[in-house]
Amino acid sequence: MDQPINPHPGLTAEERQAAGPAADAVLCFRLVSFLGLRLRYMLDQRLHEDGLTTQQGVLLTIVRAHGRPTFGEAAKAMSTTYQNVKQVALVLVRKGMISIVPDEVDGRAKRLVPTKAGRRGWESRNAKDFAAIAGWFEALSAQEQHKLARLLAKLARHLS
Repeated sequence: MDQPINPHPGLTAEERQAAGPAADAVLCFRLVSFLGLRLRYMLDQRLHEDGLTTQQGVLLTIVRAHGRPTFGEAAKAMSTTYQNVKQVALVLVRKGMISIVPDEVDGRAKRLVPTKAGRRGWESRNAKDFAAIAGWFEALSAQEQHKLARLLAKLARHLS
């Protein structure tokens, strides 16, 4: 019988030698990549009951956190393209969760605005989703979670 594939293996001896002093960075990259995909899958499963995806949830979070972002601002925050944000936004418009309005200063620019239904729907999910996320991270102590959050935020700032 085949052994299950380890989705986040360490570096082979050859890879470690080729990476040299970058070996830990390469391992961190692999682990963060794997965890990002895994966490996205897990959140997709949670959001599925409401007909949402993780990308839609991220865009809703950005719209709520930043008030009235443009497509470009949302794309930058999501590390994606304007066109991808537009596609996600149009789905959320059809679901009645956001609206797209012209910018008051530059009518060519479009801003994303949460609707009352969008705010209500997202806020009603928070407690249950936050509890689930806490469960996903329960392998780490509160102190370890705090340290991890600081380290990831530092890396995110550097990569921005």
